[in-house]
Amino acid sequence: MAPAKRSYIPIRRFDRNIVGATVTKLRKAQKLTRDQLAARAQVSGWNISAYVLKRIERGEREVTDIELKKLAKSLRVPAARLLE
Repeated sequence: MAPAKRSYIPIRRFDRNIVGATVTKLRKAQKLTRDQLAARAQVSGWNISAYVLKRIERGEREVTDIELKKLAKSLRVPAARLLE
């Protein structure tokens, strides 16, 4: 008897970054929507969408060190604040 064919089911991970919860907290404290934060980032030269911000906040997307600096600039906080 041949083994059953396995279908690939991607596992959704929510542990790809450590800054997501802090980004959400800071964004909400400033009463910004994700669209508004994305617009603020785009004004400073970082082309990011609200959808990508959602994935970062949920921990589904990794954040590079350069993106960390850009997120901090968009939230108008020091980059170290995102790592608390």
